[in-house]
Amino acid sequence: MSDPDGDSASADGDTADTDGTDASGAADGVRVSVVLPAYNEEDTIESTVRTTVEALEGFLPRDAFEVIVAEDGCDDRTPEIADRLAQEDVRVKHFHSDRRLGRGGALALAFERAAGDTLVYFDTDLATDMRHLEELVAQIERDGYDVATGSRWMPGDEADRPAKRGVPSRGFNALVRTMLGSRLRDHQCGFKALSREAFEELNDAVEDKHWFWDTELLVRAQRRGMRVAEFPVDWEPKGDSKVDLVRDVFGMGSQILRLWWQLSVSPRITRRRTVAAGVALTVAALALMTVYLDPSAVLDAFRDADPVPVAVATVVYVLSWPLRGLRYRDILDELGYRERVSFLTGAVFISQTGNLVFPARAGDAVRAYVLKARRGIPYPTGFASLAAERVFDLLTITAMAGAVLAGLLATDGTGALAAAVSTNVPGVPPSAIARAMQVSALIGVVAVLALLFIVATARSDRNYVRDVIARFSEDSYVEYVVGVVEEFAAGVQTVAGTRESFLRVGGVSVIVWTLDVITALLVLSAFGDATAAMTTTQLVVVGFFAVSVGNLAKVLPLSPGGVGLYEAAFTVFVVGLGGVPAAVAFAAAVLDHGVKNLVTVIGGVASMIGFNVSLTAAVDETDEIDESETDLEGAEFTGDD
Repeated sequence: MSDPDGDSASADGDTADTDGTDASGAADGVRVSVVLPAYNEEDTIESTVRTTVEALEGFLPRDAFEVIVAEDGCDDRTPEIADRLAQEDVRVKHFHSDRRLGRGGALALAFERAAGDTLVYFDTDLATDMRHLEELVAQIERDGYDVATGSRWMPGDEADRPAKRGVPSRGFNALVRTMLGSRLRDHQCGFKALSREAFEELNDAVEDKHWFWDTELLVRAQRRGMRVAEFPVDWEPKGDSKVDLVRDVFGMGSQILRLWWQLSVSPRITRRRTVAAGVALTVAALALMTVYLDPSAVLDAFRDADPVPVAVATVVYVLSWPLRGLRYRDILDELGYRERVSFLTGAVFISQTGNLVFPARAGDAVRAYVLKARRGIPYPTGFASLAAERVFDLLTITAMAGAVLAGLLATDGTGALAAAVSTNVPGVPPSAIARAMQVSALIGVVAVLALLFIVATARSDRNYVRDVIARFSEDSYVEYVVGVVEEFAAGVQTVAGTRESFLRVGGVSVIVWTLDVITALLVLSAFGDATAAMTTTQLVVVGFFAVSVGNLAKVLPLSPGGVGLYEAAFTVFVVGLGGVPAAVAFAAAVLDHGVKNLVTVIGGVASMIGFNVSLTAAVDETDEIDESETDLEGAEFTGDD
C-alpha cells in the first residue's frame, strides 16, 4: 500500500497499491471492478477515470464498483496523477509496477487483486462509447455470460475505420478465426468483461502477457465451452496508430502460431504418430522426386560413381567425430564437468543415431540421459550443453554460408558464376541471376553481422540487442522479442566465460563443418565427368551451400534424420549452381547423406553396446523429464509476480 505521501512499498518491490483507505476499505460491497491499463497516459488518465466513475454511477450504487488504474511501469506523471485520484476517491485504486509487465500482465495482476465478481477493462482512450458500459456489465451479471466483448466488426454494424487500421485488424481477426477456430468477429476491441470464476479458470492457461493476452483469453474460453457474448459497439478511433514491426509481426504473429501449435498440433502428437508421419513424409518425398527424375538414370549414376573418392569421403567424415567429442568436452568443461573425449564422442554418436530413428530430434535428449545415467551429470546441465552445441552449429553453418556469399560480392566471381548458372536456368538472363546473387550476398553479410552482434551481446554485460530493437519500437513486446534472442545468445554465453574457450569451441565447430563440406565435395567428385565442368568457385559455392542449406532443412522436425529434406535441398543447389544433371545431383545427395548416416549408425550402435544404453528407454525417460520441466516453467510464468 502507498502511504499518504505517495511512497510505494510492496513485498517484491515491483508493485504497490494505492486506494487512500485503510485495509478494510470499501471492498465488501464491490460487485464490479473496472481496470484501466495505463502506460504513459498523463494527458488523459484523469479525465478517463472521472468519466468512468460517472458512467458507473449512472447504473450502479456508489459503493458497488471500483476503478483500478493498472499502471504499467510509466516514466511520466501517470503514477502521481493516479495516486492523487486514489486519495480523492475511495473507489479509485492505483496498482503500480516499477517495471513493464506488458498490457496483459498488468491486466492479469490487477484482476487478481480486484474485489469485484465482474471484471471489466477498456482502453484509456475511451474509443468505445461509454453508453455501452452498462450493457457490457449486464452481459455478465444479468445474462450469465462468462466473457463478453464489444465488437467493431459485427456484420451490418461495422465501424468506420481508416484503411491503415482497418485492414491490419481484419487480417488479424481472419487469422485468429482461421487458425485458432474462434467464432468471434473482433478479438482486439479494448472493451471486455468476464466473471471472476472465468478469470480464475483461464488466468493460468493464458501465457501471453502483452497485446495478445485478451485474444488468447477469448480463444481459450471458447475452447473450454464457456459462454462468450459479442455485441456491436460504437467506436471512434483516437490518436494515430502506426504499424509496429516488433508488436504486429514478431509479437502478435508469433503468438498466433504458438497458440495454434498448443491447441491444434501438440495434443495430437504421440510417438507412434510422429514416427509414422516421419516415415510417410520420407517415402512421399522420395516418391515425389521420381516424378521429376528418371529412376534408371539415378541408378546408372550410382553404378558409374568412383568408389575411391567415396571411401576417402568416408574416412574424412569419420575424422570429424572425435572433434565433435572434443568440442562437447569443452562445452561441458565450462559447465563444471570434465569427461573423456572418447566417452563424449560415443554420447554424441548415440544421440545422433537417435535422431535418425526418431523424428523431431528426439535423439538430442538421449544424450542428456546418457550423461545422467553413466556419469551422474544432472539433466539441466545436459540440456544446457545441448543447447550450446546447437547454437554453435547454427552459428557456424550460417556464418560459413554468409561468408561465401560475402566473398562472391567482394570478387568478380559473382558475374562469372551468374553466367554459368544461367545456362542451368533457361529463360533467366545472367544479369538477373547476378542481381539475385548480389542481394543474397548482402543478406549473407547482414546474417554474419547479426551473428557477431549476438555474440557481442553474449560476451558483454550490455544488452546490445535490446538497444537496437528498442530503436524500432517502444512496445512491451520488445522484452518478448529480446527474450527470444537472449535465449539463443545464452547458448553462446554458456561457453563464453573466457575468450579462449569461446574461440576453441567456435574454431572446432568450423573445422567440423568444413570436414562435412569436404565429404560432400569428395562424394560429388566420384561422379566424374558430370562434375568436372564446374569451376573451382562453383565447386566451393556448391559445396558450402548444398551442405549448409541441406542441414538447415533438417532442422524442420518432419522426418527422422531429415531424410528427404536434406536430399531435396542438396539436389536443388547442385543442379542450380553447378549445372550437374538432376539424376546425378540426386544420386550424389543420397550417397553423401548415406555415407554420413552409415558412419553415424555404426558409431551409435557400437557406443550403445559399449555403454549398455537402450534408445527406447532413454527417449521414454527424457520425455517425462521434458514434460515435468515444461509444467514447472508454465507455473513460474503464469504465477504471481
